[in-house]
Amino acid sequence: MITLHHCPQTRSMRSLWLLHELGVEFDVQTYAFDKSLRDPAYLLKSPAGRVPALEIDGEALFETGAITEVLCERFSPDGLGRPAGHPERVQWLIWVHFAETITQHSAALTQQHVALREDHMRSPIVMKLEAARIGKCYAALEARLTGRDYLLDGGFSAADVSVGQAVYLARFFAHLDAFPAVAAWYSRITARAGFKASLPGKDTLFKGTFFAPWELPA
Repeated sequence: MITLHHCPQTRSMRSLWLLHELGVEFDVQTYAFDKSLRDPAYLLKSPAGRVPALEIDGEALFETGAITEVLCERFSPDGLGRPAGHPERVQWLIWVHFAETITQHSAALTQQHVALREDHMRSPIVMKLEAARIGKCYAALEARLTGRDYLLDGGFSAADVSVGQAVYLARFFAHLDAFPAVAAWYSRITARAGFKASLPGKDTLFKGTFFAPWELPA
């Protein structure tokens, strides 16, 4: 049995989307975005107290890139995955893990806009820098996706899931308007049933649809 430990609108959505795409049976244990992830029992599954954690065959996995590789190797090596020796293996690995390059900037902005409770704790400089860095990531994706429907020439894969979820989070802080190839790809992949099934219900981390950089009050 597979159990995913998940917080809505966090990195664990990446694993949730992938599980839906794989069509395997799994359970989801949902947590609030709070100190419950520091519970000693949960730390045995994810020692840094983060989501996701994935339990499979009596073993607990953490880190989304590792979870993606393990699930694809087991359930869809030639479909959503690209096995060792496949001509697209290198590019598959690059883009699966590029998702975390994007997400580190979204995570910093989530801290600034959501986790910090007082205005004086927030940094306009950090907000502007991290939003600009997301733009750099969009530019890299634009170069890759121009002339392509998906990140790999062989078609939709877990690389699109990983990066697509990262862009889902990044769009709360940086628009896609200047990146038409990325916007078209994002519209294409988020029309999939697997993505829609991974979206949050009523309990959401973000209480708005966009968070722009701002200046501290004088």
